[in-house]
Amino acid sequence: MLVLRRKPGERIVLGDDITVCIASVTNRAVRLAISAPDGVSVLRGEVYDAIVAANQAAAAAAMSDAPPVEESCSP
Repeated sequence: MLVLRRKPGERIVLGDDITVCIASVTNRAVRLAISAPDGVSVLRGEVYDAIVAANQAAAAAAMSDAPPVEESCSP
């Protein structure tokens, strides 16, 4: 993990097309402005984690509802 110090108005560039700008810093909060192409998802960590958990639960439910697979040893 890379940890950087930035001041308001400074930015971080990721690749050729993603920019993170420090919009403001208050007592305990940092506001970020993120510029990314339309095809790139930008999610808060807790939202991303909830989506991953929901997808895993749905996949597990689908697997438990699937009929058992018969294994055959016929030549």
